Amino acid sequence: MKITRSLALNILLGLFSLVIVFHLCIITQLIPYTIVWAGKLNSVEEMYLFEAVSIAINVFFVTVLLLKARYIKHTIPERLLNIILWMFLILFVLNTVGNLMAKTAFERLVFTPMTLLTACLLWLIVRK
Repeated sequence: MKITRSLALNILLGLFSLVIVFHLCIITQLIPYTIVWAGKLNSVEEMYLFEAVSIAINVFFVTVLLLKARYIKHTIPERLLNIILWMFLILFVLNTVGNLMAKTAFERLVFTPMTLLTACLLWLIVRK
């Protein structure tokens, strides 16, 4: 099965909608914060800061994907959207390496494949 740009965009939109829900579960402490951020968070206050930043970045990423997929009408130049997506691609490649070195097995076993998949799907979206 060939993955089209449209399918890659839709997969990422679904995946990152779930990622935002995951981070909301951490903020509400339905999921322990000790399993994320490489196990390096020292307090609930620190968790709130890291999770708020993470949610903001993920919402921005989803918004860019929605714009790229043209689900939101806009006049933003395609080149700018592609530059932003290239930056996210680089971020996810680096994040994959970071997840491989995480202290928690959850991050190594769940987030490493997810960030690698995200990088591959972004590659399909932004390549010429």
